[in-house]
Amino acid sequence: MKHAILLGVLLSGCTSSPSISVLGAFFPDWMFCILGAMVATAVIHVALRAAGKLSLLGQHPLPLIYASLTTVLALVGWLTFFMN
Repeated sequence: MKHAILLGVLLSGCTSSPSISVLGAFFPDWMFCILGAMVATAVIHVALRAAGKLSLLGQHPLPLIYASLTTVLALVGWLTFFMN
């Protein structure tokens, strides 16, 4: 009985998923945040390359830098637009 109550309490957080309707299909919010973050990361890369500042990133591996930048931008976007 205790396990059933504990399971019910733990699963109560899953009652609603944040979704957006796009042409009748519901997509999770995080998908839009990741897509926007990928676009923003590409724009930042192009801007750094055009300004000749790409060398400022130093000897760090670029895939790691861009993956981290995408993650940060996605989380900031989700907090900005979808946190109520």
